[in-house]
Amino acid sequence: MTVDALNAANAYRNQLRLMQNAGDAAPAQEEPSKSAFAQLVETAAKDAMGSQYKAETAQMSALTGGKADLTSLVTAVSDAELSLNTVVAIRDRVINAYNDIIKMAI
Repeated sequence: MTVDALNAANAYRNQLRLMQNAGDAAPAQEEPSKSAFAQLVETAAKDAMGSQYKAETAQMSALTGGKADLTSLVTAVSDAELSLNTVVAIRDRVINAYNDIIKMAI
């Protein structure tokens, strides 16, 4: 499996996980101040941080001579890279949308 195919598979898995987490939350249990979008963003951010933490843990285990499977290490690092790239792309889109709104004539 190539790196691009692995990244695509991880992206689909992460998106499925996000969609399942968003569908599992019951509307009656939501806080009145949090919208569904805010919860989706919060879940995505926590997932991105989790993948970064998992990659760092795998890297430290490999560096310190612990039991580190090369396949799981590469998978964790590429998953973390994909999460980071996704977060950066979303950030750029939000900034561009904000700039477009600011440039609109009133």
